[in-house]
Amino acid sequence: MTTTNRPIRRALVSVFHKEGIEVLAEAFIKAGTEVVSTGSTAKRLAELGVKVTEVSEVTGFPECLDGRVKTLDPHIHAGILADMTNEKHAAQLEKFGIKPFDLVVVNLYPFADTVRSGADEAATIEKIDIGGPSMVRGAAKNNATVAIITDPNDYALVAARIENGEGFSLEERRWLAGKAFAHTASYDATINEWTAKHWPKPATVDHPTAEGETELNEAKFPAAFTRTWDRAHVLRYGENPHQQAALYLDPLNQNGFAHAEQLGGKPMSYNNYVDADAAWRAVWDFAPQIAVAVVKHNNPCGLAVGATVAEAHKKAHACDPMSAYGGVIAANSKVTMEMAESVRPIFTEVIVAPDYDADALELLQTKKRNLRILKVTEPPKSKTQFRQIDGGLLVQSTDLIDAPGDDPDAWKLVSGKPADEQTIRDLVFAWRAIRCVKSNAILIAHDQATVGIGMGQVNRVDSANLSVERANTLADGANRTQGAVAASDAFFPFADGAEILINAGVKAIVQPGGSIRDEEVFEAARKAGVTMYVTGTRHFFH
Repeated sequence: MTTTNRPIRRALVSVFHKEGIEVLAEAFIKAGTEVVSTGSTAKRLAELGVKVTEVSEVTGFPECLDGRVKTLDPHIHAGILADMTNEKHAAQLEKFGIKPFDLVVVNLYPFADTVRSGADEAATIEKIDIGGPSMVRGAAKNNATVAIITDPNDYALVAARIENGEGFSLEERRWLAGKAFAHTASYDATINEWTAKHWPKPATVDHPTAEGETELNEAKFPAAFTRTWDRAHVLRYGENPHQQAALYLDPLNQNGFAHAEQLGGKPMSYNNYVDADAAWRAVWDFAPQIAVAVVKHNNPCGLAVGATVAEAHKKAHACDPMSAYGGVIAANSKVTMEMAESVRPIFTEVIVAPDYDADALELLQTKKRNLRILKVTEPPKSKTQFRQIDGGLLVQSTDLIDAPGDDPDAWKLVSGKPADEQTIRDLVFAWRAIRCVKSNAILIAHDQATVGIGMGQVNRVDSANLSVERANTLADGANRTQGAVAASDAFFPFADGAEILINAGVKAIVQPGGSIRDEEVFEAARKAGVTMYVTGTRHFFH
């Protein structure tokens, strides 16, 4: 039976991060492996007792250009790329006096770490590795006879293969090569992400836009979209127990909700992340006002602004106490003891805030042991959204409250009297709140708090009915639509949706406008004496 294993007699080692290299050194010493290495790696291996040959001794040329050139030499790359199962390759190496490598161990300059450190452009450019990726790709291509290691987690495996004298099988070398190609692809994608942002297309370069296309920001929408994420956590399961799931992180961005610090409770689930991220985005639409959101199944069941975070929470919870059961709470202000006391009796899956008073945190940790307590110190900053479709990826700029029609000074009064100051405040609140509600969305608000939300329906009439029904189904029988305001995320295609709100007692409505039947909608509002504004902007959320 023919074996595909190849013993490891000669190794090339060049690593920026030296952690764990002791494991390899011990194996090299025991097996008498010939080791070729570079600069600081050679020095570290020698300190550990390994007999090392410097790369410059192999190439006959010293490192130069501040270390930019050291391994870029045929004496190195021919030794990496020679397929020793190919007689011609073996003969050529012998002719040129070049010895082949059986193992290449490389990790790359820390480009992402350098970017995150805030280094200037010159320092960042110096951390774009050239020789390292060349060695990695060469060894990975030549997996027929060379094993490539880029992951320090594999050092123990390498040591075992060196010590038993067997080396790696072809199947194992191919697996390692696949990991190596993923490593360099991720590395290059990270560099591309940085360069796209920092080196945009100059105004002097004129590429005509094709007919029917909109001119794009190429930093956000490059011709080839390359981004990379690193796996951080394997989750128990996905949206449902039969689905697998994991959390990945952007290597250039160590902030944001995905990097939340967990201060208590069970591990986060897939659905916890989805709902808590939605709640976190929602509350920051109202900054600098103090806001609290209660979210369930990626939809708000309560959202409010308050003078204190405790007041905002009580108002948000009061919108729909039944749906708040098992929900997620987000606050854009420090959680106080007063808010923690009001949260304590409510079954809640996750709470997320920028900080917690010490006594509030202790209460939540001790009295609600299963509550996932998250701390996120910065507001959401993502300006790009992604959605996978079968065979492709949709990319769009993030929907923020920053469109021209989001400014109430730009609203057009189409019915009734101009709203007074308090009504305008409620209309502005309702318009900001509607952004985070799934379409079709109708939201009823009073005193800068939601009182009824209709979302996710396939027609606007159902959403209007749902918002009214939810506003008026509390145990005390209060009519919360009377004298309230309403917002619609998109235009009313007919007057019927608006009429449901009007008949329920809503005194003012804000909506985008733009329907071919706008005049019918406006006329229904005029007939009832209801104030109506149009924004010219919509906030669909599918």
